[in-house]
Amino acid sequence: MKQIRKLLVANRGEIALRVMRTAREMGIQTVAVYSEADRLSPHVLFADEAVLLGPPPSNQSYLLADKIIAACKRLNVDAVHPGYGFLSENATFARALEKEGILLIGPTGDSMDKMGNKLAAKQTVLPFGIPMVPGLETAITDIEFAKKRALEIGFPVLIKAAAGGGGKGMRVVENPEEFESQMQLAVSEATNSFGDGAVFLEKYIGSPRHIEIQVMADKHGNAVHLFERNCSIQRRHQKLVEEAPSNILTPEVREAMGQAAVMVAKACNYHGAGTVEFLVDEDLNFYFLEMNTRLQVEHPVTEQITGIDLVKEQIRVAEGHPLSFTQDDLKIHGHSIELRVCAEDPTNNFLPDLGKLETYIRPQGLGIRVDDGFEQGMTIPVNYDSMIAKLIVTGRTREEAIQRMIRAIEDYRITGFANTLQFGKWVMQHPMFHSGDFDTKFIDQHFKPEYLEEKRSHEAEAAAFLGALLHPETNTAVVEQVADSAPVSMWKTRRLG
Repeated sequence: MKQIRKLLVANRGEIALRVMRTAREMGIQTVAVYSEADRLSPHVLFADEAVLLGPPPSNQSYLLADKIIAACKRLNVDAVHPGYGFLSENATFARALEKEGILLIGPTGDSMDKMGNKLAAKQTVLPFGIPMVPGLETAITDIEFAKKRALEIGFPVLIKAAAGGGGKGMRVVENPEEFESQMQLAVSEATNSFGDGAVFLEKYIGSPRHIEIQVMADKHGNAVHLFERNCSIQRRHQKLVEEAPSNILTPEVREAMGQAAVMVAKACNYHGAGTVEFLVDEDLNFYFLEMNTRLQVEHPVTEQITGIDLVKEQIRVAEGHPLSFTQDDLKIHGHSIELRVCAEDPTNNFLPDLGKLETYIRPQGLGIRVDDGFEQGMTIPVNYDSMIAKLIVTGRTREEAIQRMIRAIEDYRITGFANTLQFGKWVMQHPMFHSGDFDTKFIDQHFKPEYLEEKRSHEAEAAAFLGALLHPETNTAVVEQVADSAPVSMWKTRRLG
């Protein structure tokens, strides 16, 4: 058993800060790494020590495993927490740390290899009877055979990259005539995105829910699940809203999915925090999708409903301690929802809209948590993911959590670029979200850019009116124009009265 006294966080932004805060509570010194673009970022200023890796591009900074390991050796670092993204699921990095006697806050390289490739993952869990979507469990090498199998399971089918993620290398094929061309496109995209053109075949599930199970395992053979998260609100196969627990699962299905997730973890000799992802159809049949061998972006909602600090448990497991709780100790308390606050324009196909944080005021109050890595006045770097914060709310019930999220969004102030806050409010107010009767096609089926464009117009009028009230000597015409065109609100009546 090795005690960790100094921890290097091989990441940036909100996840680096989140890990460092727990480490500090545990009396562990922290080391930050950063690129030139992140020189003044909060995670750098928070750490006890900081190491410059290089220029802003990831391949010249945060992906430089050798440079990170050299910094660990120079500063006598005991362990590395990789966060998510970058090197977090890199088996070569995991093995290199092990060779140097540096603990990785995460699983072994062997576990990563088994779960990092979707085909390998399927082969690993196949003997354990985990439900899987009908299809081919091996890479497609014979197109005619694959087409014949597709006819047997029935169109539409899904061609997926074995090393894929984020929707890359994925094609829905509606009929036999387009099978070959769609497969070639999937192979090409998989090769360009992952350096691996292997693809496989699955039955396409038309209205799936994306529900994942948080697992935690130690080095002594103990493994538990910490219930589920519903991550079905997605754009381009990437999550925007997550919640825990799911309001569609019965206790029986929840338990069955939890036990299946634990079996997946045991199948690859897993230790640490991991997430087993499933597709769930309209009849609550669930199918194994993949395992993420790291902490997830959405882990806070699980922490909120269980009271477990997942990062603290990760660190304890890495040190060699057994889990500090059993399955029977875990209960669901309340409901938690997370909104990813991204520098994206929902009215323009959620494309990045980066810029300077001219105004940045966080919401406050009971049941509100903001995980972020920026301060007012900072510029969002173009080199990294567009997420700038995670807004997490918790209530005694799902309805209370929804209303708390709406209030928190209204209190959150961000100016300087488009972001997903008002989109999040629209989701919270949508009848289908309230009912829980939604799937991964929610945005495609229900969202239209004009829903937010109309709101922006009203907000611009309100802002102009407020400016005119504050400076009436120069804005008389604006006052008259806005007052004539905009509906009179209660605050205007009180202000003018």
